[in-house]
Amino acid sequence: MAAHPRWLTPLLAAACGLIVANIYYAQPLAGPISHALGLPSAAAGVIVTMTQAGYGLGLLLVVPLGDLIENRVLIRSMVLLSAAALVCAGLAAQAPLFLACALLIGLGSVAVQILVPYASHLAPEHERGRVVGKVMGGLMIGIMLARPAASMIAQLVGWRAVFLISSGLMLAMALVLSRLLPPRRPDHRSSYGALMASMAHLMAATPVLRRRALYQACMFGAFSVFWTATPLLLTSPRYGLSQGGVALFALVGATGAVSAPLTGRWADRGLTRIGSALAMAGAAAAFLASRLAPEHSALGIGVLALCGVLLDFAVTANLVFGQRAIYVLGAETRARMNGLYMATFFVGGAVSSALAGWSYAEGGWAWTSLLGAGLPLLALAYFATEAKPAP
Repeated sequence: MAAHPRWLTPLLAAACGLIVANIYYAQPLAGPISHALGLPSAAAGVIVTMTQAGYGLGLLLVVPLGDLIENRVLIRSMVLLSAAALVCAGLAAQAPLFLACALLIGLGSVAVQILVPYASHLAPEHERGRVVGKVMGGLMIGIMLARPAASMIAQLVGWRAVFLISSGLMLAMALVLSRLLPPRRPDHRSSYGALMASMAHLMAATPVLRRRALYQACMFGAFSVFWTATPLLLTSPRYGLSQGGVALFALVGATGAVSAPLTGRWADRGLTRIGSALAMAGAAAAFLASRLAPEHSALGIGVLALCGVLLDFAVTANLVFGQRAIYVLGAETRARMNGLYMATFFVGGAVSSALAGWSYAEGGWAWTSLLGAGLPLLALAYFATEAKPAP
């Protein structure tokens, strides 16, 4: 980003991390929230589902507006929506109000998927992968730290404080971004209806987008399998960790996000193909290696943690490789393609989370590890059918 201050990329990375964390705060707090609001325990998962549903809707309905509306205005509007929804969630006394707020929290959080292509727009071509990698590094750190941060804050001052604190952070972020972000006005001049109608055509007519979205759907599915099932495994009699111990385990896994800036540099050097293959193979290897973890021991927990780091490294790397590949296809469609890319693999993650719960209940970690390894191997098999670029 030679034409812009050096601090702009770290600012975008920090903004993405803080905003995307809003989607994940409720995951470790679903039990206390449902108890406080009178939801039956069987319905506690709805709290997380509503946030995810809002995010999915935003990917398809809001993110494409990045090709139509001045990006700074759109980003600020969505961050302010998140701030309002967060404060209402923190004060909600009834379940229906909280669930409505959860939907809006997810919807507003798609600001991160406007920020990432925005960063790509501002970056010089020769540094685009590096810039996107750094911004995605901030986003992945936000994802990984959100759960342990929510658990720790809730243990100290209650679950409502998590949402109220984040609301204040969103208000501050909206002010900072409004003042410091350069304007970016898209060249697209059609209506919103025409913009949305073009989405199906873009997916059908862009093989790179289809492939990269499906590769990452499998990879993010593996990520979701691991982080859905490992808390169940670690709190089971096999390891006997407390929720605090699981939070510390998740902190270790967050180190895998360091692959994002490294991957961006590799993509800029033309290493996307070999890097993608290594990422898919590495994700499968992480699950297979996890089967070697000895039960009832600190060594077993350590092995699982290292597998989590390798998995997160691989999933983050493949994500950045995919974004670099689709962002070079054209600035005028970048926001829509990003929305389609993210929505596709987000569905893969949601489906895989449900499968992880079933596989762990039916076959324990043995079945779950095979499910987790199978998804990146499926992506690798599909990747092997991709035509090699001409020399």
